[in-house]
Amino acid sequence: MNKLSIKLGIVFFFIIFGLETFMFFFLHNALVNSRVEEELSSLQTRGNSHRDILEDHFDKDTISHVALMESEAITDVVITDFSGHILGSSFKNNQIEQYLKKPQSKIAAKGQIVEADWENKPYIITISPIAMDKKTIGFVYMFQETTSIQSLIERLNQHFLLTGFIVLSLTFIVIIILTKALTKPLVKMKEATYQISKGNFSVTLPKTGNDELGELAESIKLLAQDLNYLKKERNDFLASISHELRTPLTYIKGYSDIVMTRDLNREDQEKYLQIIVDEANRLSSLIEDLFALAKIDKNSFVIQKQKILLNDLLKKMDLKLSPAFKEKNMSLIICCPERTYLYADPSRLEQIIINLLDNSIKYSSDDSKTMITVIPKKKTTEIIIKDNGKGIPEKDLPYIFNRFYRVEKSRKRSLGGTGLGLAIVQELVYAQGGSINVHSKLNSGTTFILTFDNKGADK
Repeated sequence: MNKLSIKLGIVFFFIIFGLETFMFFFLHNALVNSRVEEELSSLQTRGNSHRDILEDHFDKDTISHVALMESEAITDVVITDFSGHILGSSFKNNQIEQYLKKPQSKIAAKGQIVEADWENKPYIITISPIAMDKKTIGFVYMFQETTSIQSLIERLNQHFLLTGFIVLSLTFIVIIILTKALTKPLVKMKEATYQISKGNFSVTLPKTGNDELGELAESIKLLAQDLNYLKKERNDFLASISHELRTPLTYIKGYSDIVMTRDLNREDQEKYLQIIVDEANRLSSLIEDLFALAKIDKNSFVIQKQKILLNDLLKKMDLKLSPAFKEKNMSLIICCPERTYLYADPSRLEQIIINLLDNSIKYSSDDSKTMITVIPKKKTTEIIIKDNGKGIPEKDLPYIFNRFYRVEKSRKRSLGGTGLGLAIVQELVYAQGGSINVHSKLNSGTTFILTFDNKGADK
């Protein structure tokens, strides 16, 4: 009973069996009632025919002729006068006299049914009045034994039972086939999810169509792909963080041992100590980035939005970063319309832009330029940061916001960075209700587009 196929089969069986039973009883009763009505109507019509003949010739010979005609039929006739005395009959049976009493009420010309209980009575009976000069002078009683009707209904019941057995068997077979057809993909999905739980993400599921089962199969495949990607990302993250932590620690330990164990001159000591300081700063920066990401993941950092005049903010950043740009003979161009406001966290926005400009400095050649363009729109404000540096390969663009992802797989120290900067930028942009997009082409530069909602900037 724990099998879904069995449960579905039982549910389907009882539902269909109930519907079929209801329909069979309804159809059976309709057919039986229709057949009985036909017999009664036929009997009444036969009696009316005899009545019509007797109304034209109501004499002894005609009465005998009518009785003789019915003696060879499956029906019987009894002709009485107005008082109920038998004038002619096609059969002799003392039990019929109880039906031949004078009617208590006037009978219509079309006649009426005297007895219709075919299940419990021996006869079904109709009566037709014989009238002359608009006066009833007698009656024609028509009798038919109910055994013939009961035999007919019995044969009908046998046909229904046989049909019911065939339909029930076919229903059972169809339910088994349908249940297996429905549960087969579910069983495969169950096996796929079991494999996923065991860490095997290379699952394949057959395409079952565009219905809900097909959508579920597609969702499971996407889940497996996402989990596989997350597993790879986790492994890469652990490998990356291990590498990033081990490298500065190795330098610090190695050069500390050299300074402590060797008799070095002043110049060498200062050189090695400077390396130790640089690596300590690098390690400190990495840890700060990791803490920042941890806070972002836990939503424990605070975004304090306020109305910012972008012109002033960008001018301050220009002053702060100008030494770094001048060191590489690069130029920073800022195009921002006067009195452009943005509702955002100023310190977080500065962190976002500095991170992007820092990448521009690292990956651009000397004498190149970087441009910050602010485009205020009706509902949004765009901040576009564009450089003409070395660019990003198209295959790497979908992953540049992943943690520890670096286009330079060689991890050259000359390029610096930890691979966390763009991940932090994206999270900080999302935290302020904005979006970030990137367009880049190898050796043609990179463009980052920051889009923020203007809601609150007009207060």
